[in-house]
Amino acid sequence: MIARLRGRPVGRSAEGLVLDVNGVGYLVAATPAVLSRAGAGSEVTVETYLHVREDTLQLYGFADAQERELFVHLLTVSGVGPKVALAVVSGSPAAELRKAIALGDHARFQAIPGIGKKTAERIVLELKEKLGALPEPALAAVGDAPSHLVARDALVELGYSIVDAELALADVDPDLPAEERVRLALRGAAA
Repeated sequence: MIARLRGRPVGRSAEGLVLDVNGVGYLVAATPAVLSRAGAGSEVTVETYLHVREDTLQLYGFADAQERELFVHLLTVSGVGPKVALAVVSGSPAAELRKAIALGDHARFQAIPGIGKKTAERIVLELKEKLGALPEPALAAVGDAPSHLVARDALVELGYSIVDAELALADVDPDLPAEERVRLALRGAAA
């Protein structure tokens, strides 16, 4: 298995990034984090996963080992192939996705194109046990998770995307009740 490549980006196509490693060009379907690092033109290191099917070999590239590990776990979920798994990992940092899984937040995954309600619920259900509980510092950073989810869902009902709702709530004190957090988030958006 090809687990890591270090080379110089020499091109991009609809299929991904072409990485020149000692004169051999590897086509890598990569996350946005990899593509942004590769934009500089200097040598980059990419964590990779080689997906093998009977009719194709495809390399997927990740910015770090955590992204790759989450991608591999997503492939074990029924109905999730490599393209959907790459879309999930590309949508948010791996730590945030792990937090969403631990909190049972399937709405976070439904916001990703190509993932419906059932697939999102399956991702959370099947990966919750595999990924384990969040460590104490991560749980403390979440604050009152049910209150946060209620506030986020309220903003989504008002027309925010999940990502925009998360960004609006990031600037609000997590110790406040859900209703107050929504009010302050809306006030902040109007300012």
